[in-house]
Amino acid sequence: MSSNVITLAHGAGGKLQEELISFVTRNITFKNVNNGIGVKELDDGATIPLDEYEKEIVITADGHTVYPLFFPGGNLGTLSVCGTVNDLIMMGAQPIALTSIVIIEEGFKFEQLNKILNSFNNKAKEANVAIIAGDTKIMPKGTLNEMIMATTGIGIKDKNIKVLDSNLKPGDNIIITGSIGDHGTALIGSREGLNISTDLNSDVAHLLDIYHVLKEEIENNHIHAMKDPTRGGIAGALNDWANKSDVSITLEEDKIPIKKQVNAICEMLGLDPYAIACEGRALMSVDPNRAEKILYKIQSTLIGKEAEIIGVVKADNPKRVFLNTIVGGTRFVDMPLGEPIPRIC
Repeated sequence: MSSNVITLAHGAGGKLQEELISFVTRNITFKNVNNGIGVKELDDGATIPLDEYEKEIVITADGHTVYPLFFPGGNLGTLSVCGTVNDLIMMGAQPIALTSIVIIEEGFKFEQLNKILNSFNNKAKEANVAIIAGDTKIMPKGTLNEMIMATTGIGIKDKNIKVLDSNLKPGDNIIITGSIGDHGTALIGSREGLNISTDLNSDVAHLLDIYHVLKEEIENNHIHAMKDPTRGGIAGALNDWANKSDVSITLEEDKIPIKKQVNAICEMLGLDPYAIACEGRALMSVDPNRAEKILYKIQSTLIGKEAEIIGVVKADNPKRVFLNTIVGGTRFVDMPLGEPIPRIC
């Protein structure tokens, strides 16, 4: 370990979080079920293949510690559902159910709790996902900052569907389903003491509309990998792919959609927009022969109308991500040390 104490950066989606996850999981004895995907693969979820059936259960777990609890475009409840549903979709699964754990600080107002739980329930209903179990705990005042939520997502998919971080293939096209960095920069603008005025909203949303229009492409394995670039942004997600699939990825800077407000805030604070979290976007690595068709389908949805093909997968220089810049040069896009903005999800 590079440090003998745990810092906020260890939960921020970069190299330090990889160290922490390795520390937490190193002594787990059984890491999968029925030879499915498990802790060893560190994908967006795990699978439990069902004997004598052509289906497998997909499970994901997530803790949600976003601050402030209410931010432009959403709140803790909205985020908890969308983040969990999207992780299931990123495995190629149809989301079907959630569990919910709510941990509340003593003194928290019922009015605020009601707003968060209404958002949670309404967003789950919108996604046609049942809330089937949960737990609620209260912590003494001063031992927790207001409230956190933890969820488990349950989905189902065909066994033959292979949508995995380790499944990128040379020649694949890389697609992003919309503009990057909206969530993290929207939170910056709402944090106390920064005095940043912006009309930017978080992109927090579930991706079921995109899942539905791409279901046939997923079932035919034309989509090799999907990932929602949350902590660590697209820089973290793409480096994770390059490492797990033993490939390189080359991006085209002029193709990556970034809002003017995001660029302005990042320039003001010296941040890299590629390392800023999204909460309603997906990266996809797709068969080049189907890329334009897949892009067209994504762009036919409201949430995916700004989707673009932003890069290509290559066999040479494995485990690296490159960016062809607007001015004509090429630079590395490195794995972030950690998310530059704490408590963004």
